[in-house]
Amino acid sequence: MRKGAIAVGLLGLVMLFFALGLHRQLTFDQLKESLGQLMAWRAAEPFRSALLFFVLYLLVTALSLPGAAIMTLAAGALFGLGWGFVIVSFASSLGATLAFMTARYLLHDAVQRRFGNRLQAINAGMARDGALYLFTLRLVPIFPFFIINLLMGLTPIGSWTFYWVSQLGMVAGTLVYVNAGTQLAQLTDLSGIFSPALLLSLALLGFFPLLSKRLLQTWQRRRVYARWRRPRRFDRNLLVIGGGAAGLVTAYIAATVKARVTLIEAHKMGGDCLNHGCVPSKALIEVARLAHAIRHAPRQGLVVGEPVVDFRRVMARVQAVIRQIEPHDSIERYTGLGVEVLEGRARLVDPWTVAVAMKQGGERRLTARSIVLATGAQPLVPPLPGLEEVGYLTSDTLWAQFATLDALPGRIVVLGGGPIGCELAQSLARLGAEVTQIERSARILQQEDEEVALLLQDALGQEGVILLTGHLALRCERDGERKFIVVADAEQQTRRIEFDALICAVGRVARLTGYGLEELGIATDRRVQTNDYLETLYPNILAAGDLVGPWQFTHAAAHQAWYAAVNALFGQFWRFRVDHSVLPRATFVDPELARVGLNEQEARAQGVPYEVTRYELAELDRAIIDDKRRGFVKVLTVPGRDRILGVTIVGEQAAELIAEFVLAMKQGVGLNALLGTLHIYPTLAEANKYVAGQWRQAHAPQRLLAWAARYHRWRRGG
Repeated sequence: MRKGAIAVGLLGLVMLFFALGLHRQLTFDQLKESLGQLMAWRAAEPFRSALLFFVLYLLVTALSLPGAAIMTLAAGALFGLGWGFVIVSFASSLGATLAFMTARYLLHDAVQRRFGNRLQAINAGMARDGALYLFTLRLVPIFPFFIINLLMGLTPIGSWTFYWVSQLGMVAGTLVYVNAGTQLAQLTDLSGIFSPALLLSLALLGFFPLLSKRLLQTWQRRRVYARWRRPRRFDRNLLVIGGGAAGLVTAYIAATVKARVTLIEAHKMGGDCLNHGCVPSKALIEVARLAHAIRHAPRQGLVVGEPVVDFRRVMARVQAVIRQIEPHDSIERYTGLGVEVLEGRARLVDPWTVAVAMKQGGERRLTARSIVLATGAQPLVPPLPGLEEVGYLTSDTLWAQFATLDALPGRIVVLGGGPIGCELAQSLARLGAEVTQIERSARILQQEDEEVALLLQDALGQEGVILLTGHLALRCERDGERKFIVVADAEQQTRRIEFDALICAVGRVARLTGYGLEELGIATDRRVQTNDYLETLYPNILAAGDLVGPWQFTHAAAHQAWYAAVNALFGQFWRFRVDHSVLPRATFVDPELARVGLNEQEARAQGVPYEVTRYELAELDRAIIDDKRRGFVKVLTVPGRDRILGVTIVGEQAAELIAEFVLAMKQGVGLNALLGTLHIYPTLAEANKYVAGQWRQAHAPQRLLAWAARYHRWRRGG
């Protein structure tokens, strides 16, 4: 009740301020009109006028009323630069602190109770670096000061810290505005507008935010680099650590713009995607798809037998595919493009120097103006008791291990229900293995909508995968040559599963150790921490790809690489904020899953209002012809509008179909434009047009159609 009474009282004061028309007094024109009277009052009663002005300024800022900027100009006009600065500096800081404390008292607890989980990262950042954040906002007025006052009251920053940082941070801005006010007071006629002093003061008002931002950046750089000695000259423009997707694209761009660039790779060019991930897994998926098609050929009227899987030849083909793509990422190709490629292990010595332990022996030290970290990620191995004793495979190691086998292991356990686990489980089951997939959560693919996960769970089950969701792996056991994994369900009922091979597919973690990040103080919380420009603690050291996240996709790494390369080489002129807003993704199971933008579960979690339009592939002619009827296209749009928020496609060639929606979202094209685009018949891509048609039908102008019906009835003579 007390908080409510205070809130009502403050609201009443604000309403009274506007009701009495006081806001019209705090305008530039009104200031010029009444400036003579105010100066006469100031001359007659200097102390009382200063005190009253101080109190009024404090009230305006404490109540977050408009007009503080005009009052600052008035302070310069009435009291001069010295006293005007003193009055405004203390009144503005005290008033801001009162607004801050009011917001904290009235709103802080309620906001933290409701949104505490979402605000954890912000709270932690404010507790750690709140003073620096506030100082930056005060020095560079990106947001209006009254908004900063209110929002800061919702964070953990202390009241005293808020006051003294505000007092210090607003010094430069206050001086600029008060000085401008002193020049305005000297205007006697229109010719005074063109006086150099006034023009300079007004120019400072416009350039102050840019100037202060640059000064703040310079100060931060000096603080960060203070303990390091910068080289006088550099061997390279850019050093890139890691030869995966992010590193290759970064080096390619640098060479294209004629920078001198060195790429350092410790293992294999092409990174995980070429050697352990996308390429071999999709080659295996294709073979498994063919085996599945042969097995179900009788449904199409073809008489064939059960496919015979020559596993050694299957794995030989997988390796052959890797070899065919290897030249695209080879040392020879990149050397020909102008990139120096070194094989060795890189370690940061200082913000500009990298020591390379060469593969052939010895060490080289190179310096560069900028460095891009692109060290990638590796499979996460859970701390499961007995795991080392029974042995295990990961998405990195299974290809080399399987290549030595004459036959696919008969019983395989896949630990994990994410995209990698689902792709491997289905493919290996199609090739003839008895696959048990274990997922600790209630369903697979936790980042997808529940209906998507359930549809794919059903598809896996129909193909023989024994799917144990809601089961926690407890330990592994060995009994002679026999190997087991023990799991428990939600009721703590345990189950012992025998296997011939165990694949850990519970996720991937960034490669962080051994690169000197700790010695340089570069923040790593499961991945390298960067700003919106992919810069680390040191602006000349950037990071891209799986090392950064938040998505570990090859195309996401290549996308980030453009920003990393351009910001590293040309950031002194202009920097580009990385854009993750339209990033597609796919899981290559059957039926295929592809998505871009928000899905329903994310929209609900973020409180984003949305409308759903859905089209079933069972209604599509081409899907009926190909007997690929499972799945749907689901589009989320802004309520009442055709602007696309996100798309989920489950079905044949979903990863291909999603491209049209990716382009539409990137270019701001809505469903009406897709509906008006010709699509070839019969194709799967018509599903994109038909889902747009369903949205249009649901939003048909019923009143206009009713008038059209009347018109046609009249035309018939009815």
